[in-house]
Formats: sequence, structure tokens, C-alpha cells
Amino acid sequence: MDTGTLRDFLEIPYDRLEEMNLEVKSQRLARISEERAQEERVRYLTDEKRIKAVTVCFTDLEGRLHMLDYDKKFLLKSADNLTFDGSSIRGFSAQQESDLRLVIDWPAFYWLPADVFGPGKVLVFAEVRDRDGSPYPADFRTRLKHFCQDLHAKHGYTCQVANEIEGFLFKGRDAERRYAETGRFEYVSTGGYYHSLPGDELRRFIDTAAEVQRAMGFGNEKDHPEVAPSQFEMNYSYSDALIGSDQIQLYKLLCRQVAQKFDMSASFLPKPVTGVNGNGMHTNMSVAKDGKNLFYDKNGEEGVSKMAWDFIDRILNNAPDICLILNSSVNSYRRLDPHFEAPNQIKASAINRGAMVRIPLGNERSARIEVRSIAPDANPYLAIYTLFRTGVEGPKSEESDEQKRSRTRFLPDNIYDGIRLFKQSSYAAELLSEAVHKKYAELKIASAERCPAALGTQIKVAEVMFHHEVTNQYLWNQF
Repeated sequence: MDTGTLRDFLEIPYDRLEEMNLEVKSQRLARISEERAQEERVRYLTDEKRIKAVTVCFTDLEGRLHMLDYDKKFLLKSADNLTFDGSSIRGFSAQQESDLRLVIDWPAFYWLPADVFGPGKVLVFAEVRDRDGSPYPADFRTRLKHFCQDLHAKHGYTCQVANEIEGFLFKGRDAERRYAETGRFEYVSTGGYYHSLPGDELRRFIDTAAEVQRAMGFGNEKDHPEVAPSQFEMNYSYSDALIGSDQIQLYKLLCRQVAQKFDMSASFLPKPVTGVNGNGMHTNMSVAKDGKNLFYDKNGEEGVSKMAWDFIDRILNNAPDICLILNSSVNSYRRLDPHFEAPNQIKASAINRGAMVRIPLGNERSARIEVRSIAPDANPYLAIYTLFRTGVEGPKSEESDEQKRSRTRFLPDNIYDGIRLFKQSSYAAELLSEAVHKKYAELKIASAERCPAALGTQIKVAEVMFHHEVTNQYLWNQF
């Protein structure tokens, strides 16, 4: 007997998925109240009998996405009392204070393609709360959300972001975890920039992942193979900073899931292979008010406003202090190599792709700044919170423009210098809070000490094996 005919789980066509997810996205952009969103979603979950489970997501201090599947009926009864063991999450609570709470962020709700994520499931993001219900200090999704809400309430500002996230596609499942055994990654394509035949493995992966991305309401723009062999990039539209950060996590999740279906691995290590370009996450940023782009000034230098230049100045002035946040792994410092268009110069430029900040050619709608030094393994919420808060209210340089432009400073070229600058920075401590600042530094030191002190020219097994997005408890304990 074919038991498959007995199942009746939710499966939605891709065109309808896109409509549903874009509708929820438009509600978020319109700042729908959380109460109204909760009422609509709870009613939907109650009425839709074909949903079996709700995937609830949160992100730890280092940027790993964690997912718990709750039975739908249980979730509807217990949504106000969801707890988890925070001591099992590196960088969260200590063992003696382990229990933490999850509060569902009902506006951040997604329907999932059933052929990729399984039928009968939906996904929603959550905020991490302390035992007493207060926001958990190490949950930077909540920190970013509240910062953007406060900025909008005080000044009417809307923080906008779009990320260009590069990745590699390698042969075999779990290629990163197996690197400790194999010591190598295998390309699926060596075609190069923009070049891929319609039916080859890289193009099939990109096409499939782009379909999933489109169905989840990203607002696709373009996708293509990148400069390095087996490298890809799929671009999507500008959005609110919190939505954009959520989409970073979903982008990496859906790429990994699609790759696995092809018996391959999607990797977002900043520099997984020696001798070719690494993976970046160029972050396009602007601030708007009442629909007007405040970064645009047709008469301004490079076509951007004084506000945009002040924003840039604050980021550049504090670049050494925040480098560890934007480049958070041993491997990420390999990417800051000037031989591969590395954005390691603490300067801004319209044309120099080695500059940390680029000012792309733009108009009234598209004028923005592009922070190029951020790696795809950074905690997106922490990184984007840091960039916006620094750009809006961070300390400015006391040097004149002429002094600043007459010399070139460079970002750290290894994690030890990044950690040292971060630890001694009073600004970084203020940004994260002293307790979280200390905890973050300790996590980075723990990873660094598992790796050779000198990077050398070749990728070391340890920098992959103990990478915060690759490792699991088993690998972490093999030290």
C-alpha cells in the first residue's frame, strides 16, 4: 500500500509562494503592528490544517542560525512560554543560568518551498529573551530591530540595506565538515566570471536557488557565476535593515539546502581556496526619510550628501575597532589580500575596489555607500547594527579631509591583531556592552587558539574545522 497518498501536508506552487511572501514583506515595510501580525498568523495557522510544524529561528552571537521545529498545535497553545537551553549555545548563557526564552516575531513569517524544505512547514524568526523576559544582550537581531525602531521614532529615518553575498559550490555533501579528513575542496565548475553553460552543475544550482529565493519574496535582481571557479552570487533588492539581515540568513540556508539536494555543498567561508578570489558580502547602505534618499545630493562629492560622507567618516574612523565584527574568523583575514581586489584600505573611493568603502554610481533612488570589507561569515545582525549605529552616531575623526586622504591606513591582516584592537577599544565595548564585548572576544580567541598563529600561504585544516559556521560540538572537542 502506498502510504504517501494518506498524507495531506501543505504544498504551495512557487508563484503563489512569491505572492504570499511579498505580501507579508510589504506589511513589514509598512510597519504593521506586531499585535495585528500575530492575530493574522495565529488565525492562519489555526485554519490551515495542512501545516504540521513551525520552524522557529534565532541567531547566536557568532552568527550561526539555529532552528527549532515546534508542532503547530503545541506552538499555538504555548507561544507565550517557549524556552530553550541557552548554555548549549556558544556565547549565550552560562550553565548555571541556562534557560532562555523565545518570543516569536510574527511579522517575520515565511512560507517555504515544499520540495526544498519539506511539506507542511512554515518559518518564523524569534527574539531571544532573558529569564525575566527582557531582551537578551547577546541577541543582536533584537538589538538591530530596536535600534532601527528608535531611529525611526526619533528622526523618521529608515535604515536600508542590500547585500551581495558570494559563495562557492563544491562537490559532495558536508564538504566543509569533511575537510578535516580530505584536506581539499573540489570545484564543480571552472568556467569563471559570468560564464556557465545553461545545463552545467553550477548553473543548475544557481537557477534552482534563485527560484527558491524568488518564491521566498527576496525580490530577485540578477544572478551569475563569480570570478573564482565554482563561485556564485545572487543579488536581490534593497530592503529595511532587519528584513535584509533576515534575508542573509535565509540566503545561506536556502543555498546550503539546494546544494545538498544536488549532493553538493554551498560554502560561505571567506577564503576556502588558496590562490583565487574569496567570498565577500558587500553591504550597500543608505538612510531614507519620508521616502527620500538622504544619501543623495547631485551636487555633492561623488553624488552623495554630506550626511553620507559623515556616515562614511565615522565608519572609517572606527574601522580598526570594528574590524573583528566584520571579519570574525581566522579564515576571513585571508580574504583581505591586496592581490585579489581585497577591500583592506581604510579609505573611501568611487573607483578603487581595494577601498573599504566604495561610492557606487547612483541617482536619487539608488545613491548609497558600499562597505566592501565585510565577510559572509559575519553575524549579519551584529555587523549591520554596528555599521548603522557607527555611521549615524559613532565618533568622527578629528583629522582634516586633506590629512585623512594623504595617507593610507590598512585593516588588520590577521585575527590576532583584530582581537587586540577590538579588546582595547572602548567604542567597541560601548557598542556591544562590556559583558558581550568580553564574551565575543573570548569566542574569537578560542577559535584563533585552535589554529596556527601564522596564516601562511596555504589554507590550514584547523581554520575550516573550527570555523564557527562549520563546526559542531563533535569537531569543536577534537582539539
